[in-house]
Amino acid sequence: MGNRISLCMIVKNEEGNIRRCLASVTGVVNEIIVVDTGSTDNTCKIAREMGARIYSFEWNNNFSDARNFSLAKATGDWILFLDADEELAGESREVLVKYVADEQVEGYFIKIINYLGKEGWTETCPDLVFRLFKNRSQYRFRGAIHEQIADVILEKNKQATYRIAEDIIIIHYGYLDSQIDQKDKKNRNLHIIQKEMVENPGNYLLKYHYGVELYRAERYGEAAEVLIQAANNTDSSTIYFPKLLRYIVLAYHSGGQPAKALDVIRQGLQLFPNYADLHYYGGLSLLQLKHYHKAVELFLQAVALPEQPPQYASFAGVRGFRSLYHLGEIAEVFLNYEEALRYYLESLRDNPGFQPALERIIKILKPRENPEYTRECLEKVLDFSSPQATLILSNIFFQQGAYKLTLEFLERLIRMGNSSAEILFRKSFCLIQERRFLEALRILNEYTADSYIYPLAKFNQILCFWVQGKKRKVRSLVQEIRTLEPAEDTESILRLLLRSQEKRKYVHRIFLGKDAVTLLLDIVGRLLYLSELTRVEELFSRVDPKCLGDRMLDIIRLYHEHGYYEKTVELLQEYIEANQNGEAHFLLAETHRELGDFIEADHHYRYAIELDPSQPRYYISQSKLYEDRSEKIKGEVPLE
Repeated sequence: MGNRISLCMIVKNEEGNIRRCLASVTGVVNEIIVVDTGSTDNTCKIAREMGARIYSFEWNNNFSDARNFSLAKATGDWILFLDADEELAGESREVLVKYVADEQVEGYFIKIINYLGKEGWTETCPDLVFRLFKNRSQYRFRGAIHEQIADVILEKNKQATYRIAEDIIIIHYGYLDSQIDQKDKKNRNLHIIQKEMVENPGNYLLKYHYGVELYRAERYGEAAEVLIQAANNTDSSTIYFPKLLRYIVLAYHSGGQPAKALDVIRQGLQLFPNYADLHYYGGLSLLQLKHYHKAVELFLQAVALPEQPPQYASFAGVRGFRSLYHLGEIAEVFLNYEEALRYYLESLRDNPGFQPALERIIKILKPRENPEYTRECLEKVLDFSSPQATLILSNIFFQQGAYKLTLEFLERLIRMGNSSAEILFRKSFCLIQERRFLEALRILNEYTADSYIYPLAKFNQILCFWVQGKKRKVRSLVQEIRTLEPAEDTESILRLLLRSQEKRKYVHRIFLGKDAVTLLLDIVGRLLYLSELTRVEELFSRVDPKCLGDRMLDIIRLYHEHGYYEKTVELLQEYIEANQNGEAHFLLAETHRELGDFIEADHHYRYAIELDPSQPRYYISQSKLYEDRSEKIKGEVPLE
């Protein structure tokens, strides 16, 4: 007997989580105690269906009081406590009984895997939590929030022994953005901790948790200050001290203070030389400071480190795909695309779902200019057979303006059975970019006023007819879309499209807001892809140039990306008269080089280096210019 397990929980409005949680322990625990603090949804109904005993508790902003109420109702020999947004991993079910059979142990630390981020794009962070302990009346939680019991057990029982339950894993979904936003966890936790700190000003564990909550609330300066106070008053052998150090680093790093982050990292590595997260964030801080070679050293050290102990709560990928990705980024800074591809591929091998690495690989392959070559290269390293992979690739191609490849992959997706409204709309978009206007219009005409895509469909119909010079159709469709009361920025662009059809040379120029300028640049990029330079000029001739000032370099880049080099030179020369910056001179140098003008290219590389000497690609590009020039001269020298 002696090994009955009681699951104890406190809940409120958890109908979206509780069934999953209780299903994970069904048949493993002997009783389920659910203390409800005021649910107004179906939480209690679901819990009752799953075999739980339900008790009501009036919430008093104190998690320990609610936890202790649940313990008082438990009859088992051991307590397992979970939150509703957690579950016991499937492989842990069979081994739980083995651990509670050990009479020499008073409690266990269990590995928890925290899922962070957005639904569909998540990261994992492991940690150690004290969740399994013997049920004794003197063992009760302490603290209004981030409640503790491990310390209390040791106070009550000096001989108590703890171990790590190596084979048990809890999965936690509560740090997903949707969960945090839904429950307003940040503000709730801060309010409770602030009140608790007034009552316990010398509790540095509480200060640590307060600093973490400040960090999550993006109050980075305050977080760093509070966390440093906690660190200065906490023994470095404390189980959470490595995490405390990392949060100080994160606060400085996120707050734009990489030098201070590096100071903490140097001190931290003296205590924990194999802590991969410190090496990784050291690399990021050095990268932020443009100390590239030192950053490479730290990222490589992170990759070479052994498996991290659970108490480090190491973020997923710091010893793999994340560090490899940044090594690829640094290789790109030095224009070493072969090495960059190697690192990005290694990053993908370590985590096939790490999309940023795939995006960089595709960008290097230049899918718009080289669609066939891009496809051939990707086929060697990726499996295109699944709908998910096909969708991801179509999204990346679309983002990078490779409309021919996007269309190809969208059609594959449709053949696989995905012909959703979004997929068909994107297909129509790409058909316009490939000048297949009739096919595009057939799709766009299918959207009705009750579809959320309808306004976008109408706008693309307008653009389709506008490119073809069909003025009456454009005017008619503009009137239709105006009945939907479009946003002010959309209305500005509609007015601009109408005015650009007019023959009058002298017209009042339209001033566009920031969002309208962004929409205009999207249209300009599409027009340049279609080689509609004249229409681009028509648009710009009717826009007040004052509203384009902040985006002028982005406009120039669009001309450059689409091969309009003479126009790029003309605009850059005007831009540089008013804005002396290294990036503009570098782009002008690159353009002159593409036009075969060695002297002007060299001239502007020199200016770029003088204005921003921290950019390696300026030096490397100039060096390659000399090499190319040297080879050309050798080729021109007649043989005797």
